[in-house]
Amino acid sequence: MPLRPRALVLLALVACFAADAFAQQTKVPVPVLRRRANPRPNIVLVVADDLGWGDVGTYGQERIRTPNIDRMAREGMKFTAAYAGNTVCAPSRCALMTGRHSGRGRIRSNVQVPLVPDDVTLAESLRAVGYKTFAIGKWALGWEGTTGHPNRQGFDEFLGFLEQLDAHNHFPPRLWRNGEAFELPANAGGARGEYAHDLFAIGATNAIRISVEKPFFLYLAPTLPHANNERGTNGMEHPGAGRYAAEPWPLPERGKAEMISRLDDMVGVVLDVLRRRQLDRDTLVFFTSDNGPHSESGVNAAFHRSSGPFRGLKRDLYEGGIRVPLIVWAPGKIAPGTTNGTPVASWDFLPTIAEIARAPVPADIDGISFAPLLRGKPMPREHDYLYWEAHERGYAQAVRAGNWKAVRMGPGKPLELYDLAADQGETNDVAAVHPDVVAKLDGFIREAADPFVAPTNQPPRPVWMAPKGK
Repeated sequence: MPLRPRALVLLALVACFAADAFAQQTKVPVPVLRRRANPRPNIVLVVADDLGWGDVGTYGQERIRTPNIDRMAREGMKFTAAYAGNTVCAPSRCALMTGRHSGRGRIRSNVQVPLVPDDVTLAESLRAVGYKTFAIGKWALGWEGTTGHPNRQGFDEFLGFLEQLDAHNHFPPRLWRNGEAFELPANAGGARGEYAHDLFAIGATNAIRISVEKPFFLYLAPTLPHANNERGTNGMEHPGAGRYAAEPWPLPERGKAEMISRLDDMVGVVLDVLRRRQLDRDTLVFFTSDNGPHSESGVNAAFHRSSGPFRGLKRDLYEGGIRVPLIVWAPGKIAPGTTNGTPVASWDFLPTIAEIARAPVPADIDGISFAPLLRGKPMPREHDYLYWEAHERGYAQAVRAGNWKAVRMGPGKPLELYDLAADQGETNDVAAVHPDVVAKLDGFIREAADPFVAPTNQPPRPVWMAPKGK
């Protein structure tokens, strides 16, 4: 497939962004282009990449600055027991998009498996009731030529990375715009002239600006603060020296902090555009992460206490690997400064957003809408349990029921049992003291898991996907 020049693809996008930036600098009022009156709200869903529960100021981070995300919490609702769909990228995003936990989802590991037509996504549900749908950033649920491509899974527009290995590079040689790849000449030959997330911010703000006639769904998935593992200890990538250059921290830790603050900058840009377009009271913004923090590219998750008070990190089924930030911002709809401790998971996003948008909910999903919580009311029905399985280092399983959490590290291994009310750090295995609870949670695991075994071998990458010169 011929590669389309970047300039042709982004010309209108950059021009629009530049005009708005000029208006800000010269203090000229930006024209308000409000969409037609529509009873359905706009939805923005921001999913960070490898951002830990403790990486954000409102969740206890003391060194990395996240003023915009913190403002979302002050003005909206912060969840303290929110969970990712999985402990790694692709299966977590699959759970979010399809409403099924990782015991029944199409994608169970980071081995490339595309979604199929039978998978009904959140975007398809929203498009069915008139939403304009945008996906910007990391997709990871199907590549070009497969049934999992975002344009074949409910998204009208896509800009970003189709496949997660390409998404490691924050200065990529190319990106995808719908079904066409385009080169980034400033990054040719390993140069580092064009930061992908700057383009994603432009794309996100323009998606908002052009959505005048219809309500919109913007799925914004930057790859921050994921490491570029292929660059070793230089993998925490960002332009320039960064705002933490003077800190006496190891270079990778300064890089991670800068990436998180850049993520926060992006959130601030989106909130600002919504306000200036007078769409803030017509929009709900969800902010979360796909899994816990990593210790890669010279980063140690413990350095910034990225897992907060929890044990574990990315690829672990302990709390640090799956408990993530979740903030919902909707001025005039959600009481400001609200904190909610109800356990919810990313497979609840589909039914929650569908209820808010009065969109159809696919049959046979695992998610339960938590929309009543956003209105200050209890959920009519909560989960009997939350279930996860991980295939990255063998086959591990975990389940939470009430305050009880069980983890099985491999087939045939005994269940570990933790009382999260008394031991949120999962340091004291009480399985021997509560055999009745172990039996009950083991029953939930047997009920949730199906016999599917995720593939462990990565299939050959398509020719277009292979990095040049390698």
